[in-house]
Amino acid sequence: MSNGVEGGRRVLPPVYFLAALLLMVGLHLAVPILQIIQVPYRYGGLVFVLGGILLVLWAVRLFGQAGTTIKPFRESSALVVGGPYRLTRNPMYVGMVGVLVGIGVLLGSLSPVIIIPLFVALIDFRFIRSEEAALEMRFGAEYGDYKARVRRWL
Repeated sequence: MSNGVEGGRRVLPPVYFLAALLLMVGLHLAVPILQIIQVPYRYGGLVFVLGGILLVLWAVRLFGQAGTTIKPFRESSALVVGGPYRLTRNPMYVGMVGVLVGIGVLLGSLSPVIIIPLFVALIDFRFIRSEEAALEMRFGAEYGDYKARVRRWL
């Protein structure tokens, strides 16, 4: 296994997000299993898309204000625990999932929804576990206390 490295470069979460998004649209177009949400209700997906984007941007902004990196596999210089990090240890990933849920609702068929739990499992396996181990090593008890109070996802 390449541990997130393709051709000597690490594949970052936005690449997996984009692949999931394209797979969802592709599945909807190729195999639109059971249209479960009809127009105009499908437009409710825009709320999830917008909310997910705003959540990601808010989390990225907090990292910038703290002067720490958002890139996985790089050492964090600060532990960010405010804003959306009070509710989830991974608001950027939660935001990505929110966008995928919104796209699923906008498409309205059941087939794209299959991709969402696969994306969550992949992100958890390829990124979150190693990120959390690194944070625990870097921040010790401070991160342990934070981890005890705040859920990984929601």
